[in-house]
Amino acid sequence: MRAKRFVSIRLVTALMLSCLASLAAGQELPLQCGVLASNDHPLDYRIDKDKLPIVENRHFDPLTERLVRGQTTSVGGDIGYTLGKFPNHHRALIAMMNLGLRDKTSKPRGARYSVECYMRRAEAFRNDDAMVKMIYGLYLLNDGRAEAAIKKLEAAQELSDNNPNLYYNLGLAYFDLKRYDRALESAHKAYSLGFPLPGLRDKLKRAGQWQDPVPAAPDAAMEKPSDS
Repeated sequence: MRAKRFVSIRLVTALMLSCLASLAAGQELPLQCGVLASNDHPLDYRIDKDKLPIVENRHFDPLTERLVRGQTTSVGGDIGYTLGKFPNHHRALIAMMNLGLRDKTSKPRGARYSVECYMRRAEAFRNDDAMVKMIYGLYLLNDGRAEAAIKKLEAAQELSDNNPNLYYNLGLAYFDLKRYDRALESAHKAYSLGFPLPGLRDKLKRAGQWQDPVPAAPDAAMEKPSDS
């Protein structure tokens, strides 16, 4: 009897520790977004590249990513499975966002959580992932929440500067809020870094807010004639 009681106590202790680990991992998540349980062994998309094929070959092939069909279940089910294993899988997050946009739903068929929950889970899993914050910001921008989008995109900017895609989307968010000076500043940065799409520039031109960037003043030291 003592042995059985001892095993029982150990089992309860293990369960309590597991629950505490789950709560710690998902403490930033609302109840409807579940928890990031440690016993699910979620993997980091940026680091655990060697394990990606195990999941992608069966659940996230190019046709699934393009929302044509799922491999083992519905498109939403396979993308959701991928995000269950790699919560910050950048391409899967974008695919889930695009699926929600295409089907005009906040929770695509077959997905366990809403699109925003997948964004929140990714951010809670790896708060230092600039790409996750940028994708989340893009989702919020598409959802008409420009102010919230700016907060996410600015947070991404703090983690990863000199990203033309980031500056472009920040410019769009600023433009939606009629903060044209900041939109223009972001546009100049995006285009100086080689961003190819003219949409933001065209929006600013139609609003009468576009100005070509002022060329940088030449360095005085460079202009000083040499003594030779």
